[in-house]
Amino acid sequence: MPALTTSSDGFLLHEKPLRIISGAMHYFRIHPDQWADRLRKARLMGLNTVETYVPWNLHQPEPGTLVLDGLFDLPRYLRLAQAEGLHVLLRPGPYICAEWDGGGLPSWLTADPDIRLRTSDPRFTDALDGYLDLLLPPLLPYLAASGGPVIAVQVENEYGAYGDDTAYLEHLARSLRSRGVEELLFTCDQANSGHLAAGSLPGILTTGTFGGKVADSLEQLRAHQPEGPLMCAEFWIGWFDHWGEPHHVRDAADAAADLDRLLTAGASVNIYMFHGGTNFAFTNGANHDHAYAPIVTSYDYDAPLTECGDPGPKYHAFREVIARHAPVPEEPAPAPGAKLPPTTVELVRTAPLLAHASALAKPVRTDDPVTLDELEQRAGYVLYRTTVPVKADGLLHFAGGVGDRAQVFVDGAPVGVLERERHEETLPVRIPHAGATLDVLVENMGGVNYGPRIGSPKGLLGPVTFNGTALRGWDCHALPLADLDPVPFAPVDATTDAGPAFHHGTFQVGTPADTFLSLPGWTKGQAWVNGFHLGRYWNRGPQRTLYVPAPVLRPGGNDLVLLELHATTATRALLVATPDLGPEKS
Repeated sequence: MPALTTSSDGFLLHEKPLRIISGAMHYFRIHPDQWADRLRKARLMGLNTVETYVPWNLHQPEPGTLVLDGLFDLPRYLRLAQAEGLHVLLRPGPYICAEWDGGGLPSWLTADPDIRLRTSDPRFTDALDGYLDLLLPPLLPYLAASGGPVIAVQVENEYGAYGDDTAYLEHLARSLRSRGVEELLFTCDQANSGHLAAGSLPGILTTGTFGGKVADSLEQLRAHQPEGPLMCAEFWIGWFDHWGEPHHVRDAADAAADLDRLLTAGASVNIYMFHGGTNFAFTNGANHDHAYAPIVTSYDYDAPLTECGDPGPKYHAFREVIARHAPVPEEPAPAPGAKLPPTTVELVRTAPLLAHASALAKPVRTDDPVTLDELEQRAGYVLYRTTVPVKADGLLHFAGGVGDRAQVFVDGAPVGVLERERHEETLPVRIPHAGATLDVLVENMGGVNYGPRIGSPKGLLGPVTFNGTALRGWDCHALPLADLDPVPFAPVDATTDAGPAFHHGTFQVGTPADTFLSLPGWTKGQAWVNGFHLGRYWNRGPQRTLYVPAPVLRPGGNDLVLLELHATTATRALLVATPDLGPEKS
């Protein structure tokens, strides 16, 4: 029998009433050495539960494998939650959305153009079952039936917004049960009748997602499910940002008033997000409605606990609301964490990317350009290189466009940029001589995480022509940039070419503390500190700083590496004490 059960209007944990007051906190967006701190702060705000998704794509980067260490050590995270006295809502997908690369579906799976994702297509369910065969055994000791903290497990995720394959949902529920999951199962859908009907299953608790219109949303949920607990499984108290947009915020008093309405109605709640964290490395997702729109590196979400783990205005406002409805620890609210003193980093060594691409990746020779999927590459960049056989002015045409952003060079000189979000496919160029080298550096800006375009290919998506004639014979350099050791840095000098290049500098740290990397004068690229991949920067904004977690730093000498894709007017970077997520949109 599951530890958590339902009554006509609420939850029972070991047969005693429980109001779930939860907050979303994704372990894979937080440095593992900070998990305990964040969990403690969740308890101090008055939460009795935390919720997390489980990203299939990073736990199983290749078929038949399972990664459960470092940033993905889910068992450790569950142990820490239990040590803090917190219950856990586990949301293993297989699809998670979460503004996460590909919605959490692995690229080796979505690369199959014929597979019907999130359906009872055996190609999908067989892969899913193989993943669950590996994932669930090490998690079973952490389920409440075995004395662990996990009291409920979600079936799929907002499925009513995607499909209506009830047989698939039933298969997934059976797959969880047959592999030892005894805990309460629940579905989660946007609180309207169509989504709730398509995404729910008989005998399984239905929960809703919404950020406002509390009374109407609860009414929709109750109309769909006449008995049982009312629960908002995602109470949206902030929002995410796309590159080129203002930074989204929500007034703390407004969000707190809606939280009070929820709790006054007797509902349980999962605050999305309690602590957002960061899309480190290449893990951000993207949306694609009328145009492709990638998510920024920060997942601060205007949450009660900020990206660096400091209590924000919502933390204190929510703590006051929760105290009206449930016990809140008598301990004082946590104070902001220490910050590194302002530090300047001089970047004195460099290595041009185009000249050294072969040192990073042995090229694959193809007749036409191939996609990242065909190169078996999940994320990062691909450099495509060929020669143009004629001297002429003309048009380069990229059949099918680019996925997602291409920088074009002739004999090493930049001649233009094509962007998927602008639907660009053609570029006028001057070829100065027969046999000129054509380089196309394509950046995967993040896999679509919502809707029918999940799994859209990356890289060059078809043949390339110049004045109507196909260019053949390409060297394709896959650049996932997982290892920067081969980069041949040399001192900066007056002959250093402009263009895509790695830059390296060192800086001293006394006592490691959180800090934020500011890059005035830099344009677009990636940043690493001591080999830890902080993520993408871009002067398009809104985000202007990158979060550097304290555990990434070490006393004494530290290394900063930037991959700058364009030109820079600076030879230095700054470490500052205050984040800058851009101008706000309320």
